[in-house]
Formats: sequence, C-alpha cells, structure tokens
Amino acid sequence: MNHEQAQNLLPAYVDKELSLSEVVDFERHFNSCTKCQLEYQEQARVSTLIKNNALYFEAKPELAERIESVITVDLSKAFPQKIQGHFWNLNWPGSWDGIWGSKGAIMASLAALIISTSLFFATPSAQEKLTEELTASHIRSLQANHLSDVISTDQHTVKPWFNGKLDFAPPVIDLTATGFPITGGRLDYINGKTIAVIIYHHNKHPINLYIWPNTSGDSAMHATARKGYTLVHWATGGMNYWAVSDLEATKLVSFAEKLQAQVSVN
Repeated sequence: MNHEQAQNLLPAYVDKELSLSEVVDFERHFNSCTKCQLEYQEQARVSTLIKNNALYFEAKPELAERIESVITVDLSKAFPQKIQGHFWNLNWPGSWDGIWGSKGAIMASLAALIISTSLFFATPSAQEKLTEELTASHIRSLQANHLSDVISTDQHTVKPWFNGKLDFAPPVIDLTATGFPITGGRLDYINGKTIAVIIYHHNKHPINLYIWPNTSGDSAMHATARKGYTLVHWATGGMNYWAVSDLEATKLVSFAEKLQAQVSVN
C-alpha cells in the first residue's frame, strides 16, 4: 500500500471501519510512515472531541415568536367550561388570566414536541445504516484495489479458504455458466460482525456478495440504490445476502435470482 492509498483509508481506520485485511495492509505502511502517524493523531483528537462534547445550537429569540405565529392554541376549546370560578375536575388556575399566564410554557412544550418529532424522523433506520455501511465497504474495496484476500475462479478453492476464519460456512456458488464467474473472496467487518464476501464479475463489473447468518427468517428480494450503486438483498436458508455492484438493477437482480435458485438446490 502506498502513501496516497493509506491517506484515503486513514479516516476509516480512525473510526474502525476497515476490514481485517485492510487493517493489516494499512498498518504495514502506517507503522513506518511518520506523516500518517501525525495525521492519525490529529484526526483521532478531532474525533474524540466530537464524540465527547455535545454540539449545541442556540436558537434565536425570534424562534418562539415564529412558532407562536404558526400554531394557534384555542384554549376555550382545549379546556372544560369554567364553573363557579374553578375548572371542573382539573387542577388548573381559577381564572383565564392564569391560563394565559402559562401560554409561554405551553408554546415551549409544543416547540419541544415538534423538534423531538423532527429529530425522530430524521434519524436513519437500522436498515438505512446497514445500506450505507455496505455501500461504503464496496467503494473502499474498489478504491484500495483490494477486492479479494483469495483470488481464484474455482469455488473449491474459495470455499475452503474461509475455514477457520468464520464461525459459519458461507455458500460459494459457481455461476460461471450464467455469465457471473467467481473471482475470489475476502473477509469484511460489517454491522459489528466479521462476514464473508464472495466476489463475482460480469463483463468487468465487480459484484461484492456479502453473506452472514440470519436469525429472523427468510425475506423476499429487494433492490435499492445508493451513490450510483445497486444493492439487492434477501435472506434464505439461514443466511443474509447483500449483492452490491455498479451493474444496472435488472442485471444485478438477475444475478441474485440465479444465485438464490442455486442455493435452494444445494
């Protein structure tokens, strides 16, 4: 690995996002490169500051006025009718002046509710986070020119290579006859676990097939897109499958269907 490649992987190394094989290659260069070591210290310091110090945004005073102008609170409908100077069965102030005196607190509560709801819907789901992580892994494998730990077009060479490296046996299916030959395999670290990656090609387009055990039952095939790449995922036979490539969606789905059919036969 040269210096430029190491610099590209440095942020992912700081955040512990590299695969096992990438870490080994990176550290061979890193351990003898003073520039990379200094850059690592700086990026690690910034990362620690961001994680340990909450970031606050102080709203302008005009925010309350803007919220109040948008939201109209009709207290005469929101509360029961006033009877004999008190609200029936409610421990509220005994005059309308008391109610309107708490208007600021009501508006503040409404504003907090709106902000909390916005943050909830803006938070990515677990599925979206996984999709982003797999896309990033696929891109890194291309940038670092490190698709495979074991390079072979023979499934009987690729499959045994995983023995002893994982606590499960990934299916390695030969699809050469259908136009999707195997070209190798590697280990990767996704969603907090070490997984298998089988590499296929179709007309010079690499396909990363990510495989790990599934405990939630079979799921139908779904396709999505991220950053110009297509992702197809499904679960069957106790395994999760994610195929990622720059192939157009119809071709990657065709690959996934052929693979799924062969897995079922085997």
